[in-house]
Amino acid sequence: MAATLRIQSDWSRALSRDEGEAWLSCRSPGKATLYGSVTRRGLSSDGIPDIVASEGFVVGEVTKKSILISCPHENVSTKFLAPYTSFCRIHQKSITCLDISSGGGLGVSTSTDGTMKIWQAANGEIRRLLEGHVYDVNCCRFFPSGLVVLSGGMDAQLKIWSAEDASCVVTFKGHKGGILDTAIVDRGRNVLSCSRDGTARLWDCGKSACLGVIADCGSPVNGIAVGTADSSLNLGSPEKPPSEREVGTEGKILLLAREDKKLQGVGLQSRQPVFLFVGSDAFNCCTFLSSTYILAGTQDGNIYQLDVRNTNAPIQVIHRSGAPVLSLLPYRDGFIASQGDGTCFIVQQDLDYVLDLTEADCDPVYKVASWEKEIYTCCRDGIVRRYQLSDL
Repeated sequence: MAATLRIQSDWSRALSRDEGEAWLSCRSPGKATLYGSVTRRGLSSDGIPDIVASEGFVVGEVTKKSILISCPHENVSTKFLAPYTSFCRIHQKSITCLDISSGGGLGVSTSTDGTMKIWQAANGEIRRLLEGHVYDVNCCRFFPSGLVVLSGGMDAQLKIWSAEDASCVVTFKGHKGGILDTAIVDRGRNVLSCSRDGTARLWDCGKSACLGVIADCGSPVNGIAVGTADSSLNLGSPEKPPSEREVGTEGKILLLAREDKKLQGVGLQSRQPVFLFVGSDAFNCCTFLSSTYILAGTQDGNIYQLDVRNTNAPIQVIHRSGAPVLSLLPYRDGFIASQGDGTCFIVQQDLDYVLDLTEADCDPVYKVASWEKEIYTCCRDGIVRRYQLSDL
């Protein structure tokens, strides 16, 4: 595990005036934490703050929304990015999930205030209220068209909504426990769900029917992801011919992030197990980086990178803090991760530093969504934050 640099969560506000100061820390496993600070001395002619760091830390490039800080002693650099804008009025309470439409124009989010809303991604203006679930809605996502939303709730129901008029066009029933995550197969004629009841199910949207139980794990399935499998991988054969209503399941693998510390891969069409990896704690989330590489995050803060062709040992384990890994999202040639201690960071192969999305303080960042160079996060503090990587 590498050293981790942290900055005071509201650093951009703290440094907004002359002699403003923000605190720094650099934690390395097995060593004493280094503490320091950055101080603003004034403004340059083009309006960029002049920032200096205390002993042991070095300030690199500074913009109005970002600051690059290094700790040479631990050979670590992090660029901290403040939100471009924050939306505080979409929900009244914690925002548990969000997604952005494929065209970037709309957002959808769910909250512990009992509501699910569609809003303008540019300004947070609420467009539609989606009402129909009983109890909390746990997950929401846009179909590839950007015109339809899929949601799953504690009422064990899966629903499909029109983003244009907020009508609920399909309701799926069959799970015996709250739905914790969903996935969409290709263009969306079939969808997937996983539940506290330990199962993952495949559904036909046209006939609003369950096409089968893909896996029965005997333990809650916290997260799923579907992807095209590497051609060398043996996905097994179905015991009986698949329904003609199954569209796009061939050659796909379904990842299951399980509460019993297991990450499982299942052939989507065959329903046959492909691999089973045992981690350090409950798995909360998983995603595909490519047809061969996958990521999965655990309750104790580990992010495992695995090769689906050989899951005996992880390629790497990233551990920045002991807080639960709550969401993982592929981004360019890397990924974005969010955790239960308010950290949200981007790792990219072509960058020699980690990019930290700041301001959530210690509130969990539950979900991350992206559209081109814009990153959206939702948090227990009830705020949607939008970051612009074009600011870098």
